[in-house]
Order: sequence, then structure tokens, then C-alpha cells
Amino acid sequence: MHDYAWVLYSHARNEKPGSPARPARPSRTRVAARERPGLPRPRGRAGRAPVSTTTGGSVRVALERRAVPLPRGPRADMQNARIRVAIVGATGYVGAELVRLLTRHPHVEIVGLVGRGRSQEPIGGTHIHLDRTGLHVDATVPDADAVFLALPHGAAAEIVPELAATGAAIIDLGPDFRLRDAADYPRWYGFEHPRPGLLARAVYGLPELHRGELAVLRDERTAIVGAPGCYPTATLLALAPLARAGLIGDLVVDAKSGVSGAGREPKQDLMFGEVNESVKAYGVGGHRHVAEMEQELAALAVAGGHGAAAGLGSDGVDFLPHLVPMTRGILAACHVRPTRSVGQRELDALYVDAYEGEPFVHLVTQPPATKHVLGSNGCRIHVRADERTGRVLAIGVIDNLVKGAAGQAVQAFNAVHGLPETAGLEQLPLAP
Repeated sequence: MHDYAWVLYSHARNEKPGSPARPARPSRTRVAARERPGLPRPRGRAGRAPVSTTTGGSVRVALERRAVPLPRGPRADMQNARIRVAIVGATGYVGAELVRLLTRHPHVEIVGLVGRGRSQEPIGGTHIHLDRTGLHVDATVPDADAVFLALPHGAAAEIVPELAATGAAIIDLGPDFRLRDAADYPRWYGFEHPRPGLLARAVYGLPELHRGELAVLRDERTAIVGAPGCYPTATLLALAPLARAGLIGDLVVDAKSGVSGAGREPKQDLMFGEVNESVKAYGVGGHRHVAEMEQELAALAVAGGHGAAAGLGSDGVDFLPHLVPMTRGILAACHVRPTRSVGQRELDALYVDAYEGEPFVHLVTQPPATKHVLGSNGCRIHVRADERTGRVLAIGVIDNLVKGAAGQAVQAFNAVHGLPETAGLEQLPLAP
């Protein structure tokens, strides 16, 4: 049992400006990997010895370290087995979505919900819509096969090494394992990464772009997934085919987000009277998610046989987010000046080639609305060549709490454990 002291995750609006991120080293080449359906690893705990360590300077943690990692892939004798999952930070919006999705997952058993200072509190006391689950929130992390972390930046990096040492797969929904270069953390997040050696071993958890790398974690002793942010998810999926083809000469991303992206903590500027009938820009001059976007777009261009700049444009990503008066949703409108003339037929072919057969990415002929994906793990993309200006417009919409957070984390979790990526995520969007 692991007892931690930390503050709960709040997906803040990240208004702190920063200087442009340097191009990161290329991602490992994208590997085509088929979904390998299967069942989870067993519950056995043989060959484990307790190890004591200290986390956070004052909290004593007793950990159990597996002598050999238990298999994450399918086994013939596991027809009724379940992957034991813990959710740390379960009292926030993202944590609630994880509970909602994982309680219906056919191959998961939730063995613990964790919240700061909680002691066997019914989850319904925090999230009334989850009261029928019968789950409770406690301050200790139970022994689990996989742990989802929804914590503030800097908190996950402190505890991941100890959790990973138990053999558990780690899916971090914060930013601590998204960036490959440790030098980017002081610049964009204001802290020195405490475990820089783990960054190269972590996989960026966007399955549509890193499916092969996620599958490889099934056989790794340490399995760490850095789940993408909501803005980068919508932006990267909208732009990936262009970046891979080396077509981005100049890039402006104009994005909108609902207020749930700012987390559950009360804030004066997020009160109804402040946000209703109003739209405002924030993060002007350097939103933190820019580092994530530039890292992945550069890697896509290099993987496609082009220079890193072909995925970023000559001056990097010019990104401006806006807060709009709705609860859920992200819309990223990406304005691209291509490196050469490109027509609609070529664009359509690029995007069909990239996303045909993807279960959650859907190409649409008309500009999509955030309502079209509400409550689902879907992403809708519209791409259009403007003959008058020569620009390309690529629009991506997602639900920020599902495909932008909890749903995508579950999708990556499925890939790591050799399960169909759609497991637990097949619900259709809500309407109206």
C-alpha cells in the first residue's frame, strides 16, 4: 500500500507564457501494429519482496517489487481474468471520467480510487453520478497491475519510479512524461524534471501515432505512458498527415476549449457570471502545450523523410487558445501555408491513407462541431484546400475529457495490454 501527499490534478489553462520550445529529437519510427485482442495478465504476486523508500520528503512508502514482470499480453488460461487498476486523482473531472469508462471496461477491475486526505469516502460524495458504482476514495494506492495518474505537473514524476518498480503499467494523464527533452520542463512547466532518465523510456500516448511503441511496452520491464494533452490531441490528429508529408510551411492554430479543461477547483474567472456570453484568449505568447505540438509535428516530418521544420513551419507553431462558455469540447482550427501547392484531391488521399480503419478518427466533409463528439472518444477532422489563398484549413474536434484525457488514456492502456483499442470506449456521442 502506498500513501502519498499531493494536490489533486486540475487541468489548468496554462496561461504562463514561455519561450518557443527547441525542436525535440525525432520520435522512434512509427511502427504499424495490428490490434492484438487478448486478456490481461494474472493476479499472481509470487516472487515479490518489500522495498522501502521515501516519496515527497516526508511520506514513507512501502513498495513491493516484482522479481520478474508479469505478462501484459493475452494468455490462454485467463478467460475470466481482469487487469487490476487504480486511479490516483479520482476526485477531479478527469478522474471521474476514468471511473465512468473503466467501470464498464470488460477486462478491468478497479481496485482503488485515490484522493488526498480521503479515508474510505464513497465516490458518490464527490461525483454523485458515480454513486451506484459502490466505489470509495482512499489516501492509499493499492497494489495494482496498472495505475492511472491524474495529478498536477511535477507530482507524477516523483512517484512514478516507485510505482513502476512494482511492475505496474503507468498511464500519466499529466505532462510529466510527454516531453522527451528534460530541458523543456523548466522552460514550459517551471520545474526541473526529477527523473529525466525515464523520459526516453516513456511513450507518448497518442495511439494513432504511436501504436507500435505502445504495443512494445507489453514486453518491457518498465511501462510508462505519457498521455497527450487535449489541445495537442485535436491539433496533432488534424495536422499529422500534412506534417508527415512535409507540407507545413507556416502554421497558426486557433483553438477553443470548454471550461471543464480548467479542472474542478473553484476559480473566480471561471464562474458562470464571468464566462457566460463571453469568449477570451489566454496563454498569449507561449502556451505550455506548444512544446508538445512542436515535438510531435517535428518527429512526424522526420519520420516522413523530411526535415523537422517541415512539420512546424518556418517559425514554429503559432498557437492561441480561447475559453468559450461550454462545459466540454475542443475545436482546433489549423491554418497552414503549405510548402508547395496542394489540391483537395491530394489532401483527401493523404488523410484517407492516414486514418482509414482508425476506430476513433472520422473524416467529415463539412466542418464539425464539438457537439458531434460529446461524451465519446471520437475525433472528427475536416480538411479543405482554399484555392483563393492557397492555404490549407484542417479542423479537429474532440471531447476534452474523453479523447482529450480519460478516453485516450484508456485507449493507450488497451494498446499496452494487447486488448482491442475500442474496449470500454464504444459508446456513441451524446445528443443534443
